[in-house]
Amino acid sequence: MKQRYIVFYISLVVLSLVVIAGVIIPNQLEQITSNIQVFFSDAFGWYYLILVTIVLVICLYLLISPVGRIKLGNQDEKPEFSTPTWIAMLFSAGMGIGLVFYGTSEPISHYAISSPTGEVGTNQAIKDALRFTFFHWGIHAWSIYAIVALSIAYFHFRHKKLSLISATLEPIFGDKVNGKTGKAIDTFAVLATVLGVAASLGFGAVQINGGLAYLFQVPKTVGVQFLIIAIVTVLFLVSAMSGLGKGIKILSNTNMILAATLLLLMFIFGPTLFILNLLTDTIGTYIQTLPQMSFRIAPLNEDIRGWINGWTIFYWSWWIAWSPFVGVFIARVSRGRSIREFVFYVLLVPTIIVFVWFSVFGGSAIALEHNGIAQISSLSAEESLFGVFSNYPFSLVTSFTAMVLIGSFFITSADSGTYVLGMMTTNGSHSPGKKVKFTWGILLSAIALALLYTGGLQALQNMMIIAALPFSIIIALMAISLLKALSEEAKQLGIGRIKKRKA
Repeated sequence: MKQRYIVFYISLVVLSLVVIAGVIIPNQLEQITSNIQVFFSDAFGWYYLILVTIVLVICLYLLISPVGRIKLGNQDEKPEFSTPTWIAMLFSAGMGIGLVFYGTSEPISHYAISSPTGEVGTNQAIKDALRFTFFHWGIHAWSIYAIVALSIAYFHFRHKKLSLISATLEPIFGDKVNGKTGKAIDTFAVLATVLGVAASLGFGAVQINGGLAYLFQVPKTVGVQFLIIAIVTVLFLVSAMSGLGKGIKILSNTNMILAATLLLLMFIFGPTLFILNLLTDTIGTYIQTLPQMSFRIAPLNEDIRGWINGWTIFYWSWWIAWSPFVGVFIARVSRGRSIREFVFYVLLVPTIIVFVWFSVFGGSAIALEHNGIAQISSLSAEESLFGVFSNYPFSLVTSFTAMVLIGSFFITSADSGTYVLGMMTTNGSHSPGKKVKFTWGILLSAIALALLYTGGLQALQNMMIIAALPFSIIIALMAISLLKALSEEAKQLGIGRIKKRKA
């Protein structure tokens, strides 16, 4: 029993040290982590671009390859969840709260504050703003989640291995994954997951506070954010205790209904024709320039390189750091799907939703600023969404719906986070004990609260980005291990062979 929980105890010790450092020396911690993050972006930006693009190519290969017929489980096995519920669950865990937070703030920033091509406030800046937002949130991001989730699901459901990151590397490391090497890998995955979920909780609290401040003049203070996190903690712990089939399933479906409602309201009352034209044009330029954007590093232009580090490299690091959490969760709910079906839905369906979302909300924000109606770019990131709503009909309805959606995504992220952490720290158990989930729920909220109190949320974010570099190596190994295992199984099953016709 002690061996089973070793990852849990090691993670607790390391995280406790991080929180203590954040409370005692917040400024020094932020400065140190910021310097390391900048160094990593400068020195390894090229590596991130190449790695993520290779991962995307591997996913596209699996989508069309004959091995796509292989199921994540027995060949006659049925999916555990319906397709709509499955999509809702993977989407809520993957990007939910981030879409609400950045839905208006990223496109308006690219258009009015810092353009990826150096042109601000122009017609070209509008096109570039949406194109690069699509790039950051599209198939590259989801390919990272897909390769991690597919590796875990394949080895667990197909080969009956433990549902752990380390178990996917057995074709490379052999029995070492059952020893210290495997425990180290799983501990690192837990740390990245905690940092990612805690950062999400912090951002969620800040945005809810920002919405309340913009709408009802509620002060933006740590005290208010503490109260928000306390309320949400109670709610997600209640959900976490009800299990995967009830709490997260219900929350995920609720999220999609609320998100669809908000999207439809903004589409109808916003600049509808502008949104449709912008979406259509941006998809075209996105497809045309995807290879160029994928390898864009600007070695001879310091300003543009700085933009790439601050946005593209930041996002690639962010998705890599989030991948153990999202990957384990998506793997858990994907039993019974074929590899081809899995890649199609995980890679392409969320990408389409992302494109529509940013076109509607980002396009509405840009239209206001470009036409001189409102200066959305002057608002903080957490207030920009509500600033957009205030300039269109039924602003109170849309703002209230957005607040509820943020809270729902907030609860879902924390709920799924406690479940995944419970799995990862109980040797891959699909039914982690309530005490373990409760402990992680309290710890996640405590970490977010401690760092908000000390102003160390930026340090938390920096540490998550720093963690991405070593974990990117693990992702590369997972991809190699998966391809190796699939190749061997394809030979055993005779998949891809050309049958000779009888004379």
